[in-house]
Amino acid sequence: MDHCHVETDSEDELPSNWEERVSANGFIHYVNVEKNQIQLNHPRTNKMKRVPVELPYNWKKTVDADNKVIYINELENRETKTDPRLAFSQEFANDKLRQRFDSSTKAVSILYGKNLTGQVALVTGASSGIGYETARSLSNFGCEIIFACRNEKVTNEKMKALEVENSRAKLNFIQVDLTNLKSCKEFCDKVKLQYQHINYLILNAGVFGLPYYLTSDGLETTFQVCHLSHFYITQQLSSLLNENSRVVIVSSESHRFASLPALPLTKEILNPPPAKYWSMLQYNNIKLCNILFAMELAKKWQSRGISVFALHPGNLVSTNLSRHWWFYKVIFAAVKSFTKNLEQAASTTIYCSIADELKGLSGLYFNNCYICQPSKLSLNENLATELWNLSDEIINEILQKT
Repeated sequence: MDHCHVETDSEDELPSNWEERVSANGFIHYVNVEKNQIQLNHPRTNKMKRVPVELPYNWKKTVDADNKVIYINELENRETKTDPRLAFSQEFANDKLRQRFDSSTKAVSILYGKNLTGQVALVTGASSGIGYETARSLSNFGCEIIFACRNEKVTNEKMKALEVENSRAKLNFIQVDLTNLKSCKEFCDKVKLQYQHINYLILNAGVFGLPYYLTSDGLETTFQVCHLSHFYITQQLSSLLNENSRVVIVSSESHRFASLPALPLTKEILNPPPAKYWSMLQYNNIKLCNILFAMELAKKWQSRGISVFALHPGNLVSTNLSRHWWFYKVIFAAVKSFTKNLEQAASTTIYCSIADELKGLSGLYFNNCYICQPSKLSLNENLATELWNLSDEIINEILQKT
């Protein structure tokens, strides 16, 4: 896409080989087409800018015969490759998102001085690993926690341990099996009966390195657990979320190694047959889906004022995520002393959930408690829309059978 040709100060002019583009969430990003590099900060001024999410009146967005995005002014009957919103860009102060924390920061440091009494967080996969540490940290600062987990025995044991640590903890277990959409529906119905509002919807649960295995709904397990069921739950709990809510989706830096095609996206690509399945690649692809979902959700819910963030918790954090293959166990154990502990790994989730400076922002990706530019593919608006529509189709197809 051509960069904007409106009048600018000389310092705002882009260096050669750089282009200015707009993400679905309204943030301007800069692309070095020669190096295939993408960033949020202007390559000369280091400023960040954003534009209105909606196109100006009388403008519409479409694609030409070469599948290239073009913008049409219906009143003046003219078209351009330049996003018209760029003429209305506004600087977004970098100091609002200055980096206050880093990879060594523990969750308690982010929560220091906070009082979350009266707040409610729903955490999927809260009975172990990063999810448990997230629930524990929020609970110790007054937040009520909904443990969205499958194993009742293990979850109750973990909740009792938290109650010993903090006798004032408000904890509630509501069972959900993310390999079954009917279970997800029943879970959401129970949540809506018990709660009127959720402040933090934290989609943390995941699986990694699984052998090929189909869920009871007939889907590949990584796809359903890490994306589809969370996608469904988010929509089902929409009525409990408002401008004081945040949706926080735990993704991974491994999304940069995904192999999803730009388009077209098909059910077989998301839900591969055994012959085309490799656990590591499937994990990478679904972690990309997490970010695409976050970007599209931020776009769709922008008018509601709900913040949506995706994040990377840390590399090879020592949890039970690697339990499905001895080789992954060896790797995780070998690097344990060089990676984040659980308190550090939960910190970015906590930051995205409660940081005051993020109020009013949405559709961003974080690493080490700071904004991070995701892969170029994760910013593909058409791919995000295609994923949303295909996810809806798969869910409707399954639910019609039950």
